[in-house]
Amino acid sequence: MKDLIQQMAEALVDHPEEVSVEMVEGKQASVFELKVAKEDLGKIIGKNGRTAQSMRTILTAASAKENKRAVLEIVE
Repeated sequence: MKDLIQQMAEALVDHPEEVSVEMVEGKQASVFELKVAKEDLGKIIGKNGRTAQSMRTILTAASAKENKRAVLEIVE
């Protein structure tokens, strides 16, 4: 799932080399922290947060297939 987030983010931004995804494993869920260049933050969030919400929806669907819960956080 980390690779999935990485690929989605790299496809959206102008500086794909600055995209990084960290995974923090919890008891009930995995938290994925997405970091991008400051000037690309708006592209990841999208208008009214629609792009970020779409990424979260895809992540939820992929994690449900593995019977796990996953959360995407966008870190500034």
